[in-house]
Amino acid sequence: QAELNEAAMASEMEKEKIDLSLPGYRMESGTIHPLILVQQEIEDLFVGMGYKIAEGPEVEKDIYNFELANIPKDHPARDMQDTFYIDADNLLRTHTTAIQMRELEKAEGKLPIKLICPGKVYRRDDDDATHSHQFMQCEGLVVGEHITLADLKGTLEFMAKKMFGEDRKIRFRPSYFPFTEPSVEVDVTCHMCNGAGCPVCKGTGWIEILGAGMVHPHVLEMNGFDSDKCSGFAFGVGLERVAMLKYGIDDIRNFYTNDVRFLKTFDRFD
Repeated sequence: QAELNEAAMASEMEKEKIDLSLPGYRMESGTIHPLILVQQEIEDLFVGMGYKIAEGPEVEKDIYNFELANIPKDHPARDMQDTFYIDADNLLRTHTTAIQMRELEKAEGKLPIKLICPGKVYRRDDDDATHSHQFMQCEGLVVGEHITLADLKGTLEFMAKKMFGEDRKIRFRPSYFPFTEPSVEVDVTCHMCNGAGCPVCKGTGWIEILGAGMVHPHVLEMNGFDSDKCSGFAFGVGLERVAMLKYGIDDIRNFYTNDVRFLKTFDRFD
């Protein structure tokens, strides 16, 4: 009986023997998408400054997407944003400003407000290397007493240094947005040439990264705030644009084609 048991065990061990000289199997791991990397970096940055993160529906009502943002039905600014309408009152949001309007309404006039609202937005656009019908934004909103343009500039300068390097500088250029007055376009010194001029910045030394401005008094009034007692600033940045500048990506379509070779570039475990 002992011999039979020993023979059975030897046979079993022979079947289960592991050849330690064989190469092992590499475990495939997923990666964090570059847009999510940028979103998380911006969220961490602003949460550290006391902002909260707000979210809202991607299928939005016209009143939040346009009217409460100072864009009534006959406003020419609606032509600037070709919209996917579901019906007369519902649409795919064209900007995350709609989340800001919901948060202003929810606050019921109570101060202060400090929030960022990242998310997908949709516009009827022809896809090419720099445009997409779907893209991601992160907008910020601060409303309180004695908020000035200097506060906005300091906030954006801090963000630019953290995102693109400590030696970055920013500049404001006058612009127009219906929900801010005054409105500005914000440029950052080129990360490739440090402002000297190169093909990336088209010789100017500057790269446009976002739009911003002081919240329009009419927007505050429509949402239940006394514009004589409070003020605020808002800004909006495209996450694809930041990711393209930060990681040297030359085609926005790379973010949405699910090419594993592109995504593996951001594999932090390699």
